Amino acid sequence: MTEVKVSAYLLWVLWFCLGVVDLSRFRMSKILQSWWPVLMAVPLSLFMWLANLTLSKLWFNEFEDSHVIPPTRWLFSTSVPLAMMMIAWRRRSVDKSGAALGLVMAFLLSLANHAFFMCLVAFFFSSSKATEFRGYAKRKIETNFKEKGQRNWIQALCNAGVATLLAVLYLIDCGSSERSINFVNDFRASWLSISVMSSFACCNGDTWASELGTALSSDDPYLITTFKRVPRGTNGAISCIGLLVSWLGGLLVGFAYFLTVHVTVFGNQMLISPPQWPLILFGGLAGLLGSMVDSVLGATVQFSGINEEGKIVEDPAEGVRHISGLRIIDNHSVNLLSSILTGITMPCLASRYWPDR
Repeated sequence: MTEVKVSAYLLWVLWFCLGVVDLSRFRMSKILQSWWPVLMAVPLSLFMWLANLTLSKLWFNEFEDSHVIPPTRWLFSTSVPLAMMMIAWRRRSVDKSGAALGLVMAFLLSLANHAFFMCLVAFFFSSSKATEFRGYAKRKIETNFKEKGQRNWIQALCNAGVATLLAVLYLIDCGSSERSINFVNDFRASWLSISVMSSFACCNGDTWASELGTALSSDDPYLITTFKRVPRGTNGAISCIGLLVSWLGGLLVGFAYFLTVHVTVFGNQMLISPPQWPLILFGGLAGLLGSMVDSVLGATVQFSGINEEGKIVEDPAEGVRHISGLRIIDNHSVNLLSSILTGITMPCLASRYWPDR
């Protein structure tokens, strides 16, 4: 508890200084002024830590370390996601609703396990860059193309909602901590961890496939159900480049988890744990599997048509020629279902085939 008390004291001092100093009397740079909301994470994280202490005392009648999350973790899980969402909003990668919901989800992911949060970071920023890549070409074939993505709360929920729910279950069952993957001695934590990683890898692989595959491929892709050529941008269409980048997108998320585990988990625990490098391979497999599941759903239960301007549309209308799929669910629902199915399948495979040594 000594370290906790010192951290709390430093947070109190910093908060007092920020509250007492009249900022209007100083010529602060525009950068500091623009990042002032991030500094508000200091008192906010302090209050949450005090609430955690109080609840621990009321429920367990003692300040046990296993029940109290350190103030430094509260601070990190508040300030870093806030900074991340501010950057994303200013870059127009998300709108206000997407930034608000994204902040809540990033906070929960980081509080549960920093590796979960790094998977979100790898997915969000790489997929945003993929969306921006050759936007002029995508604008010619997509009616709903948005510059830099500008994701709203529905997109945020369908892409990161499954992982966030799993992170909450991890937080309740396993506590706030980073752990190595060990299905023999720590099955539930390992299962939930692989599921979170796979969910993000699925979303990242699918985004890379649709955004980069469309921009990089010069030929029309094949519909996954009939293997007939269809216009670029058609839901359920696949190409060699698209499959390759979906695998690479999953690899990136798996590598982010792998790197975070090696940085945050103590050496003694790593010595008695199975090898962690399969995280990267299972991440790549999750990206590829998620992209394939998304394509099958997109080709069957999602409408794709082409209008008189030669652009792909998702709703039937006059002058729209049907290409594939039934109008049962939309793209958001496809992403959500793909994330759920991949998040269930991958930990089952990992628990069966994870090497012992």
